[in-house]
Amino acid sequence: MLDYLVFIGRFQPFHLGHLQVVKAALERAGKLIVICGSARQARNPRNPWTVPEREAMLRSALPAEMQDRVFVVGCSDRMYNDQQWVTEVQSLVDKVIAVDNASLGSREAQFKVGIVGSSRSKHTYYLDLFPQWLRVEVPEMIGIHASQVRRNLFAQGGVGLCADKLPAPVYQHLQLFRQSEIYANLEAEWCFVQDYRKAWSTCPHPPTFVTVDAVVIHSGHILLVRRKNLPGRGLWALPGGFINQDELVKDAVIRELREETRLKVPAPVLAGSIRSSRVFDHPHRSLRGRTITHAFLIELTPTGEGLPKVRGGDDADRAKWVPLFEFNRMEAELFEDHFYIVNWFLGQI
Repeated sequence: MLDYLVFIGRFQPFHLGHLQVVKAALERAGKLIVICGSARQARNPRNPWTVPEREAMLRSALPAEMQDRVFVVGCSDRMYNDQQWVTEVQSLVDKVIAVDNASLGSREAQFKVGIVGSSRSKHTYYLDLFPQWLRVEVPEMIGIHASQVRRNLFAQGGVGLCADKLPAPVYQHLQLFRQSEIYANLEAEWCFVQDYRKAWSTCPHPPTFVTVDAVVIHSGHILLVRRKNLPGRGLWALPGGFINQDELVKDAVIRELREETRLKVPAPVLAGSIRSSRVFDHPHRSLRGRTITHAFLIELTPTGEGLPKVRGGDDADRAKWVPLFEFNRMEAELFEDHFYIVNWFLGQI
């Protein structure tokens, strides 16, 4: 019998397959630590619910005698750095165990910890990243996928949502969710993405889109724009966009930067201020489809005249300089993977 088992997932939403794993885990361990991924990302059709909302769904499906044996914590994705993600997961588990056993005081205690999952699932490669924990295999429940539940939730106003895939309280939660303004906004974004993908469906091969993003740093500030259109309307983002057929990637990022921010810095100065660049190509970084972005770090030299004036233009309804300490609290307000892109570059400075 293990003391703790760790169950990692996004639980968007919590369905009967998840419930089966939770119950099986509690037969093999005294307590279960559930780690919800995508904890601080902005809402989108792939991640519609916050960690507290997901915990509420999970707990609504558990019998009373299991409630005190389950802990739920949120974890960021750390999309481009597996080691940072592993470190955060380890830290979360360590903190839960420490708090749960605070009454032991200074007495040392060794706890048996394991991780639960199915090695047959293509989505559980991360199990290999925790060799220090005993792996406990629990077979998947065939025919239940959170992605399908979300499709049914957003297609045609959610009329196809199936009660047989979900614990009854979760099904009721989603029915109430359908009546909210949050749902209406996410449904509009989901429909936009479906139409976008449909427009490219007749291509002989699935398209790969190429974009650029500018990470502009000046005197401890970063330049952001607020998106005017779907997808991600109202979210903050890096200045950027699609490259034109007749331009170099570096030229594209400077053009998009100036179009979206009206930044009063000459193009040659911007080009000369590029410090580094990197390709960000996570397969799920954009709901629109396979989208690979070339991001450029542009460090502007302080001139004694303060921050250059900016204003929103083109696809942005606003542009502003944000202090970096403030930016680090904005993960839930950022479009797609832009938070992780910026943090990758900040780690290189």
